[in-house]
Amino acid sequence: MKYTAAHWGAYEIHDNALKPVADDPEPSRIGKGWLSASRNLDSRILRPAIRKGWLEGDGGANRCDDVFVEVGWDEAASRVAEELTRISRAYGNGAIYGGSYGWASAGRFHHAQSQLKRFLNLAGGFVRARQTYSHAAGEVIIPHILGMSQGQFQDQLTSWAHINEHCTMLVAFGGISGRPAQVASSGTARHQTDRWLSQMKGRMVNVSPQKSDMANAEWFSIRPGTDTALMLALCHTLLVEGLHDEAFLETYTSGWPKLRAYLLGETGEEARSAEWAAPICDVAPEAIRQLARDMASSRTMINVAWGVQRTDHGEQPIWAGLALACMLGQIGQKGTGFGFGYGCTASIGRSTKNMAWPSFPQGENPVDEFIPVARLTDMLLHPGERYHYNGTERTYPDIRMVLWSGGNPYHHHQDLLRLEKGWLKPETVVVFEQSWTATARRADIVLPATTPLERSDIMLSKTEPTLIYMSPVHEPVGEAKDDHEILRLIAAKMGLEEAFTEGRSQEDWLRWLWDDARAGAKARGIALPDFGQFKQQGQVRLEGDEETRIALADYIADPEAHPLGSESGKITLFNETIAAFGLDDCPGHPAWMQPVESTLNAPQGGLHMISAQSDTRLHSQNDQGSEALESKIEGREVCRLHPDTARERGIKQGSIVRLYNERGATLAGVHFDADLRRDCIALQTGAWFDAAEVEGVRMDIHGNPNALTIDKGTSRLAQGNIGHTAVVFVEPWDKPLPPLSVSKQPRFVPE
Repeated sequence: MKYTAAHWGAYEIHDNALKPVADDPEPSRIGKGWLSASRNLDSRILRPAIRKGWLEGDGGANRCDDVFVEVGWDEAASRVAEELTRISRAYGNGAIYGGSYGWASAGRFHHAQSQLKRFLNLAGGFVRARQTYSHAAGEVIIPHILGMSQGQFQDQLTSWAHINEHCTMLVAFGGISGRPAQVASSGTARHQTDRWLSQMKGRMVNVSPQKSDMANAEWFSIRPGTDTALMLALCHTLLVEGLHDEAFLETYTSGWPKLRAYLLGETGEEARSAEWAAPICDVAPEAIRQLARDMASSRTMINVAWGVQRTDHGEQPIWAGLALACMLGQIGQKGTGFGFGYGCTASIGRSTKNMAWPSFPQGENPVDEFIPVARLTDMLLHPGERYHYNGTERTYPDIRMVLWSGGNPYHHHQDLLRLEKGWLKPETVVVFEQSWTATARRADIVLPATTPLERSDIMLSKTEPTLIYMSPVHEPVGEAKDDHEILRLIAAKMGLEEAFTEGRSQEDWLRWLWDDARAGAKARGIALPDFGQFKQQGQVRLEGDEETRIALADYIADPEAHPLGSESGKITLFNETIAAFGLDDCPGHPAWMQPVESTLNAPQGGLHMISAQSDTRLHSQNDQGSEALESKIEGREVCRLHPDTARERGIKQGSIVRLYNERGATLAGVHFDADLRRDCIALQTGAWFDAAEVEGVRMDIHGNPNALTIDKGTSRLAQGNIGHTAVVFVEPWDKPLPPLSVSKQPRFVPE
């Protein structure tokens, strides 16, 4: 039997068809559209192509709407090598941005970011991105308040086995769902989140504007973006009713007196009471007080979903949620305490050992320059401008060349019409891509890459006991090549081929990775077969991999022997370091600050847009696959509206609507959803951005929510994205539907 794998699952290969592995209890819906997306010749890039305007020296002016000239690989590789050399000599390597953000492949070798970064490091370096679009606020705030990285905290999160057995009340801010948990970084062979939820013995409370964020849970419907206000009011109730654990706070936290004073209104602001929070959250005061009492009388686990921190001031719900858990005093116990990210990927909370596996070596970057990943457009539009980040003042570099592999910024970035303006600034944009996404259509040089279904690789994931040899399912489409081979061709033009490949073939690299994995496993008492056996077997299941964890257990058991790495060695409820930064948008303790946009102060008719992860795609991957295409209405992504909200606006089920605000507009189909708040509209992410001029106005016509979102940092601390902070308006679309371009090849002209 031969196998392959993706971020959304592991599969048996059957006569050019894919079947989920037998022991996956809940196979991903995303995988149903994988093979058809890979074979979709209307969307796949078949040959290298160069934008005609770039060849004519238009300076990028037509980059967002141009025709292409198809060329051979030798010319394409030469053009890229020449441009890299020219830019480096004229401006230095600090003018080269190696974007490559995305989840292109679960394989260890064909990891797009690793391949591109290794090459660019050898070529003199590049400006890189720091953090993720997924949880940037958490990546910055958690080291301050817990003294460890977000990844380190995630790796020790309390196991679902303990939650199922010992937790009597699971309170989930942002819900917990198998929908985003279809995927896992580096791949997965099992999907268990919905099963874990079904095995819960205690109460589950879904604090979210949409009921579907957590099945079979009590729905505590709050106004989007007000989680922090609710958390602070819960803290206040615990405090004034004497339900908090003072001994825990004194022993395990620092800064409690200052947070206490803030909660009680002793610092010049109103007390953060249930009465204060009720109109903010659109929840009755008594409901808030009762929730706090129930949490105090139960064995309670608090979870904050990643999406909750992708909001204005997104650092605050993480900090406030942790403070709430500290006041309950149940951190470090079986099944209770605090979690960040349960249900956000398939692997979080698994009762498996964390294994450290090898990766493709990137080398060292000679350029010591980076930007927070979500500040891409700011960098392109404002070179030389100063900005604040995590207590430092930095300067945006002047980028003249962009190379992007394995990702689609026209999916995950905010305010895409603004990104288009920034995208015109560099002299050259090179994109390695499988399909004609909006990013590829806005490149100067387009290099067709293979999908994981067209190459061999190895899936090794630290929380996944199944190791997969990934065999190709079909031949490369058109003239597509894998990233390693593309970069080898370019490296050869620059005299870097030997350094890039180290004299190894791709088979040699796979063997090298596996031999390193065997050595690491042997050191932990685990025997793996040799490379030849592994390749023949197709998969290996680690035995004896079970291991349960309790977050912060060592620290709680002996805080003197196991202090945290924070400024005080404790959980910081008031952080002196952050306070010293003097940031008005991120003070030294968890605090409520009204978002830049909210239905709290929106004009009449404004709706809060919820742009959650799709159940048919991973980000924008497989959008042109069968599963995603069949879910659309007249080719457009589907938004959800409460039936009453739709009727008030004259909107019918199954019709097309225009969503709009001052930043842009998009077209979407409509489904009614009575389990959605009336002041919200839900439009999943991932539909390929398809901008068109409609009656003189440039707008997206395919249902991409990032045509409407705000391109602003969470705060001057983390500078993460705030994709979930957006107010939009919606109206029926009664005009002819403009034709889609994403469903067909771009225009080509002779050279």
